[in-house]
Parts: sequence; C-alpha cells; structure tokens
Amino acid sequence: MPSFITLPDLALRTLGGSVVAANDESFAEKESLIRPGRPGFQAETFGNKGQVYDGWETRRRREPGHDWAIVRLGLPGVVRGVVIDTAWFKGNYPPHASVEACAVEGHPSVAELEAAEWVEIVPKSELKGDAEHHFEVADERRYTHVRLNMFPDGGIARLRVHGEVRPDLSVYEGLGLDLAALANGAVVTSCSNEFYSSPNNALAPGLARHQAEGWETARRRDGGNDWLVIRLAALGVIRLIEVDTTNLLFNAPGALSMRASADGETWFELLPKTRLQPDTPHRFRVDDDRAAAYVRVDIYPDGGLARVRLFGTLA
Repeated sequence: MPSFITLPDLALRTLGGSVVAANDESFAEKESLIRPGRPGFQAETFGNKGQVYDGWETRRRREPGHDWAIVRLGLPGVVRGVVIDTAWFKGNYPPHASVEACAVEGHPSVAELEAAEWVEIVPKSELKGDAEHHFEVADERRYTHVRLNMFPDGGIARLRVHGEVRPDLSVYEGLGLDLAALANGAVVTSCSNEFYSSPNNALAPGLARHQAEGWETARRRDGGNDWLVIRLAALGVIRLIEVDTTNLLFNAPGALSMRASADGETWFELLPKTRLQPDTPHRFRVDDDRAAAYVRVDIYPDGGLARVRLFGTLA
C-alpha cells in the first residue's frame, strides 16, 4: 500500500466532506462516494432503480461526453494521493477516470465551482472492476474541492482524497481554538501502536459513535506503555486539555500523561500521570505560558482514547 493512505481522507463525510453536485446519479446516489468504511453489497437486492449499490452509479450514456461529481473537501489541504474504488462494480464500472482540483474560498455555489479554474491532479487513467486504484499526487498547492470524472459512465463505490490539512487559521486571531483538531491542521506524526484503529481518529471532529472511531492499541505484554505524538495546528499556548474515553468501557487506559515541546526536541510536562475513568470525558486546566508545537500523549499501559482536545491560543 502507498504511504499516502496513512494521511487523513480530506473528503470523508465524517470530516465534513460533501458531494455538492453530479451531472447524473440515476442508479445510485453520489453521496455514497465519501461514506466512511468499506462499500457493502448484497446480491439480488433490487429497488426501484435496479440492483442496489453502495456507491455512485450513472445511467448508460447514449451521447458523447462523460459523467462527473464535485466534492467539497471537509478539510482543505495539499493532496498527496487519491484512491478510486470500484468495489462490487463488475459489469458496470467506468473504463477510465480522472481527478481535478480547485481552490475556491468562502462558500461557493455549484455554478461558481463549475466556472472555477480546475487543475488535473490524476490524469485520465484505466480502471478495473471491483478494485482499489491508488494514484500518488505530486502537487504542493492547497485545494478546497475535487472533481471526479469517469469516462464515459458507470459506477464508482468510493473516492478517497488523502493529504495534509491546510486550514485558514486567520479567523481565530485573538480567539481560542483546538490546537489538536485535525480540522485545524493538527496530525499524529508518530505512534507506538495502532492495531485496532488510527491514532488520527482521536483528533477527528465531533464525538466518537463507537470505539472504532477512536484510537485503540493492542494489549501490551512487555511492561511498557503506548503513546502518540501530535503536531499541533500551530505554535500555541495550551490552556485546557480534554481527554475522552467515551465508548471505551473495558479498554480505556488506567492513566495518562502529556508532555509538550516547541521544537520537538526539548520537552516540558503539560499534565502529570493522571488516573482516567472508562467511558468518561475528562477536562484538565493548564497553567503554563510556554508555547508548544508538539504534544506527546502517553497512556498507561495501553487501551484507547476516543478524542484528545487541546484548547489554547495562537502564539
């Protein structure tokens, strides 16, 4: 698997992504493209439009042209790779697809997006049926929207747009913000273990609906402890720590500590080793004026965290 798939999916619905337009969705809805999880399928399940597919499917095209869908990225950023998944589409997948991107600030209408300046980030490429296709992207520009083109028609189950979050933090000038939020540009740079789920889940927006939407490690048997390092959205002063173990009833850590650093080399204590309770949101005030760009979270000895929030001000 390419390394870019470890980066956040900027288009994911649960991270705020939206399929804002498609020229056709006669057989299956465009919104399916950015759903979380693997596409499902049950043979011989028919609705009013035919076989039910967990994906986006257009009608059989009888005139020149191609079909397309525009996705607003929930997290604007630099795209490092794209996954086009034709899972379960075997006799009705498009033979080719391409992806374009654009940067339009504010809250553009569909017409404004159609008139925007689009840049091809994945050239027209051959697809196979019932398969994942991985495309690396070499482009350092920041984008807010992508357009998936399929030639000429057919069905695509999922579109994943992996990259590095690049938000506009200027709106928070003088205000507090969550320095550890994925949506604000924070990301986990290293982690001791992610056996059950990704550590970046702990930085995701909203509340975890179940334990798989947080970070959870394997059971540790060596006497050590698990940890992760967060690169904050920007250099800032942390004033409030929130650690949520909701949904982790029998696999929450027994305790947690945090250290912070401005340069990733010299560390100071942010929160001493502190007992945690299962299935509980915890809040801890911080009385330290030192700025931080990185935070290391140690859990003892193992387990999971639903969410980590680090509220503060930009330095």
